[in-house]
Amino acid sequence: MGGCSGYGAVTPGRGRVSLSSQLPLLVRVIMTGKTIDANGGPLNAGFTSPRRGPREYRFGFLLVPNFSCIGFASAIEPLRLANLASGERRFTAGVIALDAAPVPASNGMTVMPDATIAAVPGELDALFVVGPNPIHFPGERDLCAMLRRFAHDGVALGGICTGSYLMARAGLLDGYHCTIHWQDSGELLQAFPDLIVSTHLFEIDGRRYTSSGGTASMDMMLRLIAGLPQGAELAAAAAELLVHDRVRESGERQRMPLRLRLGSDQPQLVDAAMIMEANLEDPISLSELAGHVGISERQLERMFRAALDCTPSQYYMELRLQYARQLLRSSSLSVSEVARDCGFISGSHFARRYQRCFGLSPSGERRRSGLSPRTGTG
Repeated sequence: MGGCSGYGAVTPGRGRVSLSSQLPLLVRVIMTGKTIDANGGPLNAGFTSPRRGPREYRFGFLLVPNFSCIGFASAIEPLRLANLASGERRFTAGVIALDAAPVPASNGMTVMPDATIAAVPGELDALFVVGPNPIHFPGERDLCAMLRRFAHDGVALGGICTGSYLMARAGLLDGYHCTIHWQDSGELLQAFPDLIVSTHLFEIDGRRYTSSGGTASMDMMLRLIAGLPQGAELAAAAAELLVHDRVRESGERQRMPLRLRLGSDQPQLVDAAMIMEANLEDPISLSELAGHVGISERQLERMFRAALDCTPSQYYMELRLQYARQLLRSSSLSVSEVARDCGFISGSHFARRYQRCFGLSPSGERRRSGLSPRTGTG
């Protein structure tokens, strides 16, 4: 079969590829921070060799301890497969870290960096911050200073998963549309209330690229590839190799449509649930809710019981408590701040409801998560 480390050879111009033994190589890729290009060399060889020409693009991936492994892999693999499909090296990528130590991923794997952020050789076209969960950036001040330097030098900047938070901390998202994983949007807006934060899968706004993480990073990278000269066919070929049958648009919402989640085709029920989700911090009354969707309270209650086997009040409470659980597990908000952000005026009422729902107090949930709140009690 010939070719590159079990991945086969490419017929230039045709994009026909024979693939085999993908999983072992993929594991080695993630463990070592290397990927393989169409000629069998490391994709990040561009960090140690000069540019070959104007058609080669150099991307850096800044990995923060506990970075999202799936977000990173979903972003870097389209570059490798675009090279594979083109039969030449169009992209080089390197792994960057604050220091030279191996960087642990959220799943326990470690990646060796190719360079420290203070000593990236050559020029980059784009630098992506792959953020951690929970949000915590060791060396935050130094990282922010370096990101501002890259921005000053004209490098496009991207955030994957919670990487958007560090970009916001550095002041690099002011005036730009951005996104972050839906579980972390509350903490981002709490810290930076003037940001323009969407619920979209990803945002491409000028020279700022932000992805909500997970497989949305793949869609964002394929869209970026498609936007380059002669990039549309290359992105389509890479998507085919990824068995990614539909590259999603940036404007698509992160979460599964409520119509599918509820298993119902009743538009008034879907509208009611969406209004509830949009008003967790300041819950509205059921009479207001029924008025918004154009039915009576009694009709609303019958609809919820038939489709979800619960009352509207029970469903609303569960939404608020589930959101509280997410904040306790993944944010640095205090328990009292979480209670407030989920619409509970009384901390004791919040604690009772939480204990009844999850069998654990909010403080116990926070201790289990291992996170330390910024301020407040609970």
